[in-house]
Amino acid sequence: MKTMRKLAASLILSVALATLGPMPSWAQTATPTPAQTPAATVQTPPAAAAVPSDKPSDLAGKTLKVAMRILPPFVFRKDDGTMTGFSFELWKQIELATGLKTELQVVTTLPDLLSAVKSQQADLGIAAISITAKRELEFDFSQPMFDSGLLIAVRADSASNAGAFSAIQRMMTSGPILNLLGILALLILIPAHLVWLSERHKEASKIASRAYFPGILQSIWWATGAAGGQQQDYPHSVLGKIISAIYVFISVIFVAYFTAAVASAMTVAQLKGDIGGPQDLPGRKVGVVIKSTAGDVVRGIGAKTTEFPQIVEAYEALYKKQIDAIVYDAPVLLYYSAHDGQNKLEIAGTMFHRESYGILFAQGSPLRKPVNEALLKLRENGLYDALYTKWFSASGGSN
Repeated sequence: MKTMRKLAASLILSVALATLGPMPSWAQTATPTPAQTPAATVQTPPAAAAVPSDKPSDLAGKTLKVAMRILPPFVFRKDDGTMTGFSFELWKQIELATGLKTELQVVTTLPDLLSAVKSQQADLGIAAISITAKRELEFDFSQPMFDSGLLIAVRADSASNAGAFSAIQRMMTSGPILNLLGILALLILIPAHLVWLSERHKEASKIASRAYFPGILQSIWWATGAAGGQQQDYPHSVLGKIISAIYVFISVIFVAYFTAAVASAMTVAQLKGDIGGPQDLPGRKVGVVIKSTAGDVVRGIGAKTTEFPQIVEAYEALYKKQIDAIVYDAPVLLYYSAHDGQNKLEIAGTMFHRESYGILFAQGSPLRKPVNEALLKLRENGLYDALYTKWFSASGGSN
């Protein structure tokens, strides 16, 4: 019974409180609830700033072993022994941007540079190193630092020594001449058929017999002679005479144009020599640098490759007529042809197989991110463009 009374009293008290409304402020406890605590009294630790793990400043004071290969205009020694070149000066700017120091390792060949980075004898490599899918399996690369491609170099006297037969062969297999020959064939066949149809029933006509063979052959012979202005017989029908008159007029104009086009094509073929682009390389002896991308590309189009440790050795082989051409990086060949190779070496055709150069790292190298950030800053502040203009503009690139 006592329990029942207590429950009834509690129920009555609850109903009374609900009827009276909220408790007056003087009756509330002075202890604030968490929701009522002023914001100023809540002590929360400040959020930690996001700090990148590899900032350029993290390299400040560190000394990196950097492998470079002598390859003008990217890396080479001046007469006074100091180093210069586009890649060398670009790396010096990266040094300034990151505060690091460099221990320079000059290697002789591309395989030596790749081996030094892979074995971690050097922290990174820079010169003119093409970014390829095959190399990405073994190394890491920075973002592209230079856009390039391949060019073909030949001896300067190869054009003047080019045989007439090879010049005619190149001319006759060129696209414009093949198109003109196709038009000439149609220009002979169509009038020949029209004249045969109009003349085959004329007894006095000597142009065409009634039968398709040999009638059409006779008409083709007539059309060929008429195209050259050497008509031996004339059509007897009115339609045949009209066709003949129109045909002779058109033929005179076309033959004059065709003659001019052939003469122009032969002149260009003789001036260019017998190698004018990648399409002329199959079966030819072509010099490439060991482990360069040029070797894979040239072998893929059917050329006979001879590999050299350094590009300077390929130049010597070209001058001694041991090879017919060199295929290598466009900026290297262009620089050489304008300086040491002037009047000895010429560029044949235009650039092909576009590719990009990058800075080479060992796989998983922590240096890749800070170096990339430095490269981006150099592009943004205009220093990269200034270096590019210095070395690759029409007036730049001097020693």
